[in-house]
Amino acid sequence: MYSEVPMPTEITMPQQSDTMTEGTVVAWRKKEGDKIKQGEIVAEIETDKAVMEMEAFEAGTIAVVLVAEGQKVPVGSPIAVVATGKEIPADVKKQYANRGAAGPPAAASQPAVKPTAVAADSATSGTPQPLHSSGATATIEEPTPGEIHEPASVGHGATRTPAHAVPTVPSHGKGNGNGDRIIASPLARRIAADKGIDLHQVRGTGPNGRIVQQDVLTFAPEPSKAVADRGAAPVASPTRAAGATEVIPMTKMRSAIAAALQRSKQQIPHFYETIDIDVEELSAMRARINEQLEKQKIKLSLADFIAKGVCVALLRNPAVNATFDGSNITRYADVHLGMAVAVADGLIVPVLKNADKMGLRELREKTGPLIDRARSGKQKQDEASGGTFTISSLGAFGIRDFAAIINPPQVAILAVGAAEKRAVVRGDQVVARTMMSVTLSADHRIVDGATAAEFLRTLKTLLEEPGMMLV
Repeated sequence: MYSEVPMPTEITMPQQSDTMTEGTVVAWRKKEGDKIKQGEIVAEIETDKAVMEMEAFEAGTIAVVLVAEGQKVPVGSPIAVVATGKEIPADVKKQYANRGAAGPPAAASQPAVKPTAVAADSATSGTPQPLHSSGATATIEEPTPGEIHEPASVGHGATRTPAHAVPTVPSHGKGNGNGDRIIASPLARRIAADKGIDLHQVRGTGPNGRIVQQDVLTFAPEPSKAVADRGAAPVASPTRAAGATEVIPMTKMRSAIAAALQRSKQQIPHFYETIDIDVEELSAMRARINEQLEKQKIKLSLADFIAKGVCVALLRNPAVNATFDGSNITRYADVHLGMAVAVADGLIVPVLKNADKMGLRELREKTGPLIDRARSGKQKQDEASGGTFTISSLGAFGIRDFAAIINPPQVAILAVGAAEKRAVVRGDQVVARTMMSVTLSADHRIVDGATAAEFLRTLKTLLEEPGMMLV
C-alpha cells in the first residue's frame, strides 16, 4: 500500500483573455513564509486588458516566489509555489533553487533605484480591460454605473526598472509615511508620470503607506502658502508653442482596443435602432424612493433603474442576451452586466454577475464596491469576464445619443444617452418631459430587426411604467 506523497502547488500566470499571451506581476500581497487561505488575494497581475487581483485556489504557505514585482512572464509560467501539505516550505524553496528556478525578489539586497529611474518605472503600469475588447464584457458607465471611459495602458519602448527591487527615491515632500523612501505600485508611477504628478506629494493608502492607483487618480496638489495667502487663482498650464507636435506611441492597452474594435466592425454586420424613452415618471419615482432610503444612506441612481430594466427586458427577449462564437449561438438564463469604469487614460469593465436576480437596492450596494475595486486596481479575476450584454452610457457628458460597437462574442450593445428635458407633444399640447434616447447595436447574423425592436419596446415600457418591472 502506497501512501500519498504531499506535493507543493505551483501558482501560474493566468490567461485572462483570448488575446493575453503574457502578464506582469504588479505587486505581491503575500510574501514567502506567509500562510494563505483559499480565495485569499496573493498578487496583483497586469494582463493586456486590466490589473486584477489573483486569488489562491488552495490553502497553504507561500514557499517560494519565482517572479518579482514588475517582471513579465508568459501565460502558464509558474510565478510562485505553495506548500499545501506536510511539505517544509524551506525544503520546497531549496528544491526549486536546485532546479535553477528564479529565486525570490531580494529587495533588501538590491541597490535603491535612482530618482532618474522613476519615469522609466512608470512604464510598468496596468492596462484595464477595454470596453469592446474580444471576450470582454462591458456596460453601464457613469458616475453611478454608467459612462464609457477607456483603459489605462502601458507605454511601449520605455525602460523598466530592475524586477528584483521596489523602486525607491528620496522623499522631499509629505511622501507616504516611509521616511526617505517612496513606495508606489508600477501602475501608480505610470499614471503619475503621465499626469506630471510628483509622488513626493501623494499620500499612499496601500499597505505600509504604498501609493496605489487610486491615490494618484484622486490626488489634488496643495496650493503653495504664498498663493493661498493672497488667494490667487491657480496658474494655468503652459500652452504648446505654435507648430509643435507630439508623437504618442501606441500603448499595449490602446493597441488591444484598436485591434478589438477593428475586428468587431469588420467581422460583425452591425445595424442600429434608436428609441426615445420618457423617464419623467421614473425620475419622480427615484426621488421618492431616495427620500425613503435617505436614513439608510442609500441613494439610487438613474443607472440602477436602467440596469434593472435592461435585465428584465433581456429575460423577456432572450435572443438579445446571447453570445456567438462563429458556429453556435448561446442564450443565457442569467444576465451578467459590467460597469465601464474610467481610470487614467482608459477603461476597465468589472462584471456584475447575476444582475437579474438583484433588486434596485442590491444593485446599488453591489455596484459601488465593484467599481471601487476596479478603480483601485483590486478587481478580482471573475469580475473581468463572462458578460452576456453590454450597456455603455455617455449621459453624464450630456451626449444625447450615440451608437456603440458590439463587444464580441456578445450579439448586442445598448448605448444610453443623457436624460434631459425636451419639448414633446402630449395630446395636442407641447410639454416639457424628461426624455432619454437609447440605441441598440445588434449583430444582424444573429438578431433580426424585429427582434431588436421588440427588446427596445419592452425596455421602453418598463422604464416608462417602472411598476412593470415587478410584474
